[in-house]
Amino acid sequence: MPDTRSLYEAVALQFDRDRRKDLMERPWLEAVLSRLGAGRSVLDLGCGSAEPIAGFFIDAGCQVTGVDAATAMLELCRARYPGQEWIAADMRGLDLGRRFDAVIAWDSFFHLEPEDQRAMFAVFARHAAPGAPLLFTSGPRAGVAMGEIYGHALYHASLDATEYRTLLAAAGFHVLQHRVEDPDCGGHTVWLAQAA
Repeated sequence: MPDTRSLYEAVALQFDRDRRKDLMERPWLEAVLSRLGAGRSVLDLGCGSAEPIAGFFIDAGCQVTGVDAATAMLELCRARYPGQEWIAADMRGLDLGRRFDAVIAWDSFFHLEPEDQRAMFAVFARHAAPGAPLLFTSGPRAGVAMGEIYGHALYHASLDATEYRTLLAAAGFHVLQHRVEDPDCGGHTVWLAQAA
């Protein structure tokens, strides 16, 4: 597996410049927001440069804790939103010692190898408050898919949908929505679940 952290360190400014910010993800983000109730803390795993996902929640009055392994991305986050919390860490094995009203892993979780993805469900559960929505993207089917970013190979992997459902249930989440290659969201395969 290529070193995704080093890759995003190297291309952070280009990625931030070119990353779509028109909020094609809005319906999914609003579905999370509608389930927050009075709680407004959001954990964004693989937060990138904070735009547009973290920015959406910040603009809605949420307190965002963003986690990313690429410090160059976090520098952009801190410059944009100095009042939020930005943590340099690998999401694998993360334990912040607190729970959040929502957990997001949009376009980040799927850069992990299958075994690391399986282990992430304990991380999700450890950080999700009771009733917290969990939003993440996966591949449309099991397997590895190599992408490309600025001339560099970019690793993606996915389990199959049945295994994701099993892992979610074992971690105490129930699936609210699952859409494969959502045509209204740039072809993303999206999971929205909720902690018990």
